[in-house]
Amino acid sequence: MSSLGRVIVAEQTLYTAAQVREFDRLAIASGIAGFELMRRAGQAAFNCVQECWPDRSPIEVFCGGGNNGGDGYVLAALAAEAGLAVRVWALAAPESLNGDAALAWQWARRTGVVVSLWRGESPQDNSVVVDAMLGIGLRGDVREHYRAAIQAINCAGVPVLAIDIPSGLCSDSGRILGVAIKAAQTLSFIGLKRGLFTLDALDCVGALHFADLAVPRNVYKQLSSGQLTGAVRQLNLAQMLAEWGPRARNAHKGAAGHVLVVGGDYGMAGAALLAASAAARSGAGLVSCATRPEHIGLFVAARPELMVHGVSGAQELQWLLAKATVVVIGPGLGQQSWGRELLAAVLAANKPLVVDADALNIIASEPQLLLSHCGPRILTPHPGEAARLMACSTLDVQADRFTAAQTMAERFAASVLLKGGGTVIATSDGLYLCNRGNPGMASGGMGDVLSGVIGAFVAQGLSPPRATCLGVVVHAAAADVAAVEGERGLIASDVIDHLRGVINGYAALS
Repeated sequence: MSSLGRVIVAEQTLYTAAQVREFDRLAIASGIAGFELMRRAGQAAFNCVQECWPDRSPIEVFCGGGNNGGDGYVLAALAAEAGLAVRVWALAAPESLNGDAALAWQWARRTGVVVSLWRGESPQDNSVVVDAMLGIGLRGDVREHYRAAIQAINCAGVPVLAIDIPSGLCSDSGRILGVAIKAAQTLSFIGLKRGLFTLDALDCVGALHFADLAVPRNVYKQLSSGQLTGAVRQLNLAQMLAEWGPRARNAHKGAAGHVLVVGGDYGMAGAALLAASAAARSGAGLVSCATRPEHIGLFVAARPELMVHGVSGAQELQWLLAKATVVVIGPGLGQQSWGRELLAAVLAANKPLVVDADALNIIASEPQLLLSHCGPRILTPHPGEAARLMACSTLDVQADRFTAAQTMAERFAASVLLKGGGTVIATSDGLYLCNRGNPGMASGGMGDVLSGVIGAFVAQGLSPPRATCLGVVVHAAAADVAAVEGERGLIASDVIDHLRGVINGYAALS
């Protein structure tokens, strides 16, 4: 792809729409004309169409009434100058355009591009569609005229290039605002938007490309720390593993920490076993498990490396807590008296905690329990558990996953990872996002494995924020390796089998 439309794999910071607009303003202030930026954007998009779909014709460009539409008019003008069949469908009267977008329309008109107001027409069978309708400024639900156009495009079954962001997708949250384009390719400009990587974006963006439009590097350094609030850092597995480095040659198990997994009530032994097994495969020196006495034989037969202890109440847990470096509590814990008693004892011990599953649900019903805990803690909710913790609906959580994670981190003084496609992590160090993982992970036990991985990393000396981030991306990468054999039917044990290879760099990390 051309230098203006290249894929930027190493791009680590994801921005809000307001931050990208500020970069745009600063670029213009640095001496780059606004229309020149639009020309570069249109050129990059045209190059993308040519490289991805050289044999499809005509190019049908759907243009809105703002600068996103202006990018589309530039693309159309370039296509016409190249002698290609191109047509523009205008969702807003071209005569109403202002500024640079009006200049782009006039250029397209001079090149002979046919511009027609869209009145319900469907794209032709062999065409390629360019979505230049709404851009990053959309906040409320898509209006009816645009909604109808988006639906017509989605139903046409032809490939779509979305310019900057698929129309109808919120660039800050990744939420569909009523209806959104399902693009085959998306070309984003100046700064990658955080909403391209989570929630509904995973089904709308397609293959993502980035063009910085040759904006000077110093422009990106001009935002103050306050102006960067809400920016998200994308996790880089290879970089994080390199920073962690290899073990010392004289390492011993005591130096790699002791994870205690607490859980496994009647009928849920497997959850605690998965968490403990994952902790062992992730490098913890010692792993103990406190569970129902009836489950000891099962654990020993399945994973003899574990130290398994039957506990009937909090008193039997105390000596185990004294030996632990970190406690993972929640997998299979249940919400009955046994689980509640053990959770109270764990919280009172003030050990570093990874809190998952039913432990989160108990805390949601009795938030005052956390007042008894003074140590560092990591919360690992899925959206339903997050909703219970925040006393809101799952829809409220999913409406803005970044804000939800940040709010929980502040409210509970914890590192928080909000599970789901495009996992979001909020820590004292800021917001992070994991863009690995796959739909095969939508199966029981995956969260138990994740909590065990994070616990192992805390035990080995990583700070809770760092352990949370590395745990999330290692877990997702292991699931991606396992999914090479297919996403449907992927189970949590498959992920455990690949943890060691990912952590030690033997599995593919690209």
